[in-house]
Amino acid sequence: MSAIETVRAFLLASATLLPGLSRAQVSTVTDSEMERARRSQPTVSEADIRRAQESNRMPSDAELRQTAPVAGPRIDALPKPLTDAPLDLRALAQGFDATVGRAAFKTALGPRMLVFVSFSMPREALSRLVDQAAQSGATLVLRGLVDSSLTATVARVHQLIGERRVAVEIDPQAFERYGVTHVPTFVLVRDGAQASACVSGVCVPGDGFAKVAGDVSLDYALSFFRHSAPALTRDADQITDRLQRRAR
Repeated sequence: MSAIETVRAFLLASATLLPGLSRAQVSTVTDSEMERARRSQPTVSEADIRRAQESNRMPSDAELRQTAPVAGPRIDALPKPLTDAPLDLRALAQGFDATVGRAAFKTALGPRMLVFVSFSMPREALSRLVDQAAQSGATLVLRGLVDSSLTATVARVHQLIGERRVAVEIDPQAFERYGVTHVPTFVLVRDGAQASACVSGVCVPGDGFAKVAGDVSLDYALSFFRHSAPALTRDADQITDRLQRRAR
């Protein structure tokens, strides 16, 4: 049986299985139509296959060895900060260490004063807090990077603190750890407070810290802690002594 006869037999058999398709409709496919369909199909010969292989051949090992190696990236050509002033990234990196728990699991040596701030705050208020943080040894805590750029963040921090020696941390988890929802927020962490693992990452016991939020001075926050959290009076007094001693 020829190919044309095979196709016709298949179509005739299908007429009994496909509703709406009659033998009369199947028999309308003539030999000439089948032949035209066959001639219209492209024919790939062995010569065609050889020509395709020759025009798209794989390079030999010798040719690959003669090819010049691809140059590596120019590390020295990476973008550099616009400012030439030396910038200390260590304080900023401390915030990232706390995020993964390396620094947060350590027992604090002495009480810690954390001041949660944002660059959205008025510059005058930020500058005042920087002054008091430099005098008391408090740490400024930012939630994240400026424009998602570490370089831009370092430039903004350097522009804000100038020559004052102030510790700055970028620690978004600290906002969750101490329940900070507004800035500025002042958090006094008790001497010896031990951080531990919890569902949200790293937690500090509720009796290990006290906090107050509002556009107030560090002096006011310390006074508030002495009255509202008597267990932290000694810790508040130590921070106050630093603040008053360096302010003289």
